[in-house]
Amino acid sequence: MMSSDLVDFGSNDLERRLLRGGLPPFFLADAPTEREMQEWLDSYWAKDILELFRLERRHSFQRFVELLHGQSGGLFEATRFARDCEVSRTSITNYLAVLEATFVAHVIRPYSARRATEIVAAPKVYGFDTGFVCHHRGVERLRREDVGLLWEHYVLNELHARLQTRAIRYWRDKRGHEVDFVFVGRGRPPTAIECKATSANFDASNLAAFRRAHPRGANFAVIPDVKRGFAETHAGVRVEFVDLEALIHRLRAPD
Repeated sequence: MMSSDLVDFGSNDLERRLLRGGLPPFFLADAPTEREMQEWLDSYWAKDILELFRLERRHSFQRFVELLHGQSGGLFEATRFARDCEVSRTSITNYLAVLEATFVAHVIRPYSARRATEIVAAPKVYGFDTGFVCHHRGVERLRREDVGLLWEHYVLNELHARLQTRAIRYWRDKRGHEVDFVFVGRGRPPTAIECKATSANFDASNLAAFRRAHPRGANFAVIPDVKRGFAETHAGVRVEFVDLEALIHRLRAPD
């Protein structure tokens, strides 16, 4: 489900969408059960995996799907998953390729200019659905600390669906500064996007670190409760505070 689909379903309840996810039966249900989630995974294995890919060890593959959603949005370390799933590192790499090919996982690769201070290889991996993320993280009611991560997933879903592009990266340096998303438009400087649950106490230190390395380009903080966009300068960086609709409009607009 995209944001426009919420209107079609007669709901503008973002928290419900984040908690239940974007699969219509689960969004409409009071609360998806463990059995229903497992039935979806079993159907995915039978209809999408066995018919298209030569994979064995169903248990290990499904365990990987569960762990991936539980750690969704983090840096991907194949070795750790290999140990927990009791398969080789090569198998985990193959599993991830299958999930990416079937859009059950989104692999976001780093943006860099190959500087020694930047992360240049390690991807971040996002599960496809916030409902599965909540389920495998054991989240039954949204806490304040949950909303930011789930909003990041929701924004990524909108960027993919509405811009019809995979030109989304993230940025991180070796000091731990990180920008959620970097939009790489053809012939355009990199656009930095931070996903925040609220505009209060905004910290621009990550954006400032990014712009020291990559000076040109717009900076956005996309926030669900912004009703009217505004711009402020933080840490010497001009940041535009926008809602999701305004962000999509700005990214679509030609320079």
